[in-house]
Amino acid sequence: MDRSTQIKAMSSAVRLRVLSLLAEPQKHFGHQWSADAVEFGVCMTMIADALGVAQPTASRHLEILRQAGFITVRKHQKWSYCKRDTAAIDAYLGWLRNELLLE
Repeated sequence: MDRSTQIKAMSSAVRLRVLSLLAEPQKHFGHQWSADAVEFGVCMTMIADALGVAQPTASRHLEILRQAGFITVRKHQKWSYCKRDTAAIDAYLGWLRNELLLE
């Protein structure tokens, strides 16, 4: 994975908020009716609403998170669903700890 892309992804308060929201999809998106938020992921439209931003703005942030490997995006019919990749986030944090000689 390209670490510079991951660093860029983590450098935005909005993207950190997305990762935080997706850490507890049932809590934040339990009202999603089109698919199970935990199993399938969260609809991009609902993420945009939760952030209070326009759909294109949310899509841009989500694409950066996808490129960094921190979320997966799954299409179903006309919607796209996002799911947090905890293993990828943990690997990044481990790398960062090691780079900063914190271990």
